[in-house]
Amino acid sequence: MSTPFWVAGKPASGPDTAVIRSPYDNSVAGEHDLPGSDDVERAVQAAADVSAETAALPAHVRADALDHVSRSLADRSDEIAGLITAESGKPLKWSRVEVNRAVSTFRWAAEEARRFSPKMQRLDTDPGGVGRTAMIRRVPRGPVLGITPFNFPLNLVAHKVAPAIAVGAPIVLKPAPGTPLTALALGEILSGTDLPAGAWSVLPVPNSAAPGLVADPRLPIVSFTGSVPVGWSIKDSVPRKHVALELGGNAAVLVTPDWTDLDYAAQRIATFAMYQAGQSCISVQRVYIHTTHWDELRSKIVAEVRKLVTGDPRDPRTDVGPMINLAAAERVEAWVTSAVSAGATLATGGGRSEATVEPTVLTDVPEDAAVMAEEVFGPVLSLNRVDSVQEGFDRMNSSKFGLQAGVFTTNLHTAFEASSKLAVGGLLIGDVPSFRADQMPYGGVKDSGIGREGPASAMDDFTEERVTVFTGLPI
Repeated sequence: MSTPFWVAGKPASGPDTAVIRSPYDNSVAGEHDLPGSDDVERAVQAAADVSAETAALPAHVRADALDHVSRSLADRSDEIAGLITAESGKPLKWSRVEVNRAVSTFRWAAEEARRFSPKMQRLDTDPGGVGRTAMIRRVPRGPVLGITPFNFPLNLVAHKVAPAIAVGAPIVLKPAPGTPLTALALGEILSGTDLPAGAWSVLPVPNSAAPGLVADPRLPIVSFTGSVPVGWSIKDSVPRKHVALELGGNAAVLVTPDWTDLDYAAQRIATFAMYQAGQSCISVQRVYIHTTHWDELRSKIVAEVRKLVTGDPRDPRTDVGPMINLAAAERVEAWVTSAVSAGATLATGGGRSEATVEPTVLTDVPEDAAVMAEEVFGPVLSLNRVDSVQEGFDRMNSSKFGLQAGVFTTNLHTAFEASSKLAVGGLLIGDVPSFRADQMPYGGVKDSGIGREGPASAMDDFTEERVTVFTGLPI
């Protein structure tokens, strides 16, 4: 049976369907109806029509809807995790983590909706303002277009949908064509809320339909997570819109000479370089190891990588599954071959079977190799030696990306220096950069994007300040 899409909060069907297959073995994960141009028009117009109504919704209505989604995801966690694995090839253990994170994302958004309040500012700080007080409230900019990628088909959708509901902004969601089933299941859950018709739509349209949605003046906010070229082309195409971009990176780690727990560092680096087949924008990609630890830590990391279980993502024991498709796997394989040709040493891995790439470790990798300079988005880790902490900082900053980084140090001065010098949106001390708490501000600098996710941060992005000045009121 084909899964319906969602227009203005109602299930809808069409004459055409798409079959979604597992990237692991090509088995059918599901089938869904495809929206036509008339469906897209109905969804966008409904969002525009309901904009004033959603903005005026009481906080308890918005918060209750978000709580309903959070509870429903928790109740259906096994089912939703299985769906994520089926359509994306993500190992089941990581799909379960993703569902749990989405439960938290919607819960946090509900809490933020309840405390989303105006601020008061006294204006009698200068003589001309005596007797005046300002109330500063945040109001929705208008309907949101949310465009999400394949690698987190639930939680990255949550980071668009939840803050939009929290501020009272309608949202039209375009999930990735390769992994739309999870977003459509979320639509089923959303249909059980009391949100007005038009407050949300889920449109699994092909990427070719995205430019029309991006350009539509009825959608003044575009929140995009995905590739660098597409993201910046969106920003360039609609300069008068408010655009938020989360575009990934090539996350770096520095292991300083004062760090002594090399077993912990090796385990964390190996796990989070390869989890989800490296298809995370904060997957560990570049590691700079101080010469003091080079020989020992390099060996430990390689040993930890070799322990990882690669195979069927439906098996709870599997650590590393396939990439999203064969083309992606072939690209990663080519990048590894190119790095070795340029002088890198292949320490382990490097092979490929269909869409599954072996967890791969390279050492002594030239900085201009694609596996260092670009975003691999695959299970490939590059290790390089540095002679000083400052050299490590410099080489970490040499990237055109700046999403998150990690520094293994126990030295408080080094930690503060890293926080000051590293041009990234987020820094992890004593850990890899792959940690994200869903309530914290999350985003990057340089080519990694603009704006921040996390419910409270995205709520700021989706709204603008409106000032009301009261005259003659005592304070």
